[in-house]
Amino acid sequence: MKTIGLIGGMSWESTAHYYRILNTETARRLGGLHSAPVIIHSVDFAPIAAMQAEGRWHDAGVVLNGAAKALEAAGAQVLGLATNTMHLVAEEVTEGVSARFIHIADPTADALLADGYDTVGLLGTRFTMEMGFYKDRLSARGLTPLTPDVDHTNLNGIIYDELCKGIIREESRKIYLNAIERLAHRGAQAVILGCTEIGMLVDDSVSALPCYDTTELHAQALVDAALA
Repeated sequence: MKTIGLIGGMSWESTAHYYRILNTETARRLGGLHSAPVIIHSVDFAPIAAMQAEGRWHDAGVVLNGAAKALEAAGAQVLGLATNTMHLVAEEVTEGVSARFIHIADPTADALLADGYDTVGLLGTRFTMEMGFYKDRLSARGLTPLTPDVDHTNLNGIIYDELCKGIIREESRKIYLNAIERLAHRGAQAVILGCTEIGMLVDDSVSALPCYDTTELHAQALVDAALA
């Protein structure tokens, strides 16, 4: 099994979920006491979040590129960036890196298409919902992504002010469930949990639409690549 390099810390709450999934999925496939060979470079999220808010995407890309190069130098052969939003700078992150990079939107699109969906809701940070980098990649695969028409700021605030800090509030869950219901009324057949923390709040047991958790799908794809 190849060594997986994970650029995490954005937030550490979701990175912890990645680590669990990487290992449980490896154990499921290989059996016994097997676990995944993983190297994690966990960044300090506060400076990255400040760069996001200030639109300093290039600066953030430089920081994450350094993390990717450090992981490859440490022996990582497969790379994952454990955040949806920062895939905006995926090209900068992988510049000068030869390890195989698994883009978080790709296994998500694969799963949706395999299940026969084409019109899908997309929830995430305001950057993921409003900027084209993520929606365009989904559209290129033949999917039609829909984003909430209201309450972007509220959804975004719940991610940064609550979920990234491990805070789970029932009122915030209701806000997300309401957004999903609105997307369903507009024709969404399923919903992408397009921020690695949203799965802490919403899943199939409470959602009006089937949920596609990018954290789980991405981690599983990293195991796929490591075992290929």
